[in-house]
Amino acid sequence: MLLKKTLFLFSICFLGLISSENSNAQSFSSDELFQQARSAAFETKDYSKAIQLSKEALSISPDYSDIRIFAGRVYTWWDKVDSAESCFLEVLKDHPDYEDASSAYFDLQYWNDHPEKALLVSEKGLEFHRESKTLLFKKAKALIALKRFKEGNNILNELLKTDPKNAAARSLLENVKEENAKNKIGISYDFVNFDKQFSDPWHVVSFDYTRNTKIGSVTGRLNYANRFKTNGGQVEIDAYPRISKTFYSYVNAGISDGSVVFPKYRSGFSLYANLTKSFEGEVGFRYLYFNDATWIYTGSVGKYFKNYWFNLRTYITPSNLSISNSYSFTTRYYFKGTDYFGIGLGTGISPDERGNNVQLANLYQLKSYRLSADYRNTFKRYNIVLFSFSWLQQEYLPKVEGNQYLFSIGYQRKF
Repeated sequence: MLLKKTLFLFSICFLGLISSENSNAQSFSSDELFQQARSAAFETKDYSKAIQLSKEALSISPDYSDIRIFAGRVYTWWDKVDSAESCFLEVLKDHPDYEDASSAYFDLQYWNDHPEKALLVSEKGLEFHRESKTLLFKKAKALIALKRFKEGNNILNELLKTDPKNAAARSLLENVKEENAKNKIGISYDFVNFDKQFSDPWHVVSFDYTRNTKIGSVTGRLNYANRFKTNGGQVEIDAYPRISKTFYSYVNAGISDGSVVFPKYRSGFSLYANLTKSFEGEVGFRYLYFNDATWIYTGSVGKYFKNYWFNLRTYITPSNLSISNSYSFTTRYYFKGTDYFGIGLGTGISPDERGNNVQLANLYQLKSYRLSADYRNTFKRYNIVLFSFSWLQQEYLPKVEGNQYLFSIGYQRKF
């Protein structure tokens, strides 16, 4: 009998506690819960708590669209795309003219690299709000991301006519002009020094001109070098033709004056694919002809994550006796548009590096280890400076190692 009374009293207390907690939860209004959710998201970045509080608020006021849009934005920041999309679509289903819902849904699509879908969202919202500066600006952003520069520029110019102080529109318009510059000239200088292998440093100077065309960029380059106490020249052409929205390619061809300073002939091809989740893949080959032909096969995988780019690459060089492999890992931090600071490490010599790829004539089977850093910065919109440094510990003879230092500086001008 005592046990039954104890259990009865315990159950009464437990139910009372639950009832008290539920009563406390219900004591907040949907607006108060909404405010708590905003504080959790903005002040402490606790997205899980913000979503839980938003759900409690919506259980009280299921038609409170602002809370549902807020929840969708939190899901967007939390990288839960499906949940975010569900929130926005539910609001737009009942209120297709809700401008804030269209704006938030646009951001979800645009930030997740879906400019086509983002454009459709902005156009749907503009059906109800033709003069919306927010949606017009977003539409311009989507058009520019789709390389429809003329249409995007027209919208930005119209926005600036009615709102000359629109700093965001003016900044985007200037950035488009910069990125859409059709011509670029450049000069670069490479200095390579050796502690053991060679007594004299190497010098390479390059002049190039790039033209952006409808199918991609084309670059003509003239290289001059002094190596092995010998002067020599080389002419190259690079192109990056676009094949589709998913694929683009790299094509290279070059010929030299026949000296030992450059390979007599060179060519290359790579096929790139823009994959899901901001991944990029590449397969290709490089061909260098010195006294004999050297075929090098390459493949890489790249990934964009926020302001970072990561790339893992391999070069495979078959020979009569064996297969030589080299690997490199590169990461870049983009601090402003296309400007970055990068570091890399790897093994072997890259056939794409003009400073020392001539060594592939004899050294591709010997060991080398590489550490590099590079920097690119744009100033006054149309001027670009580039710096890079590489250190190689290289086996230039069997079991004989030396150090190699490569410094590079370049300048480019868009117009």
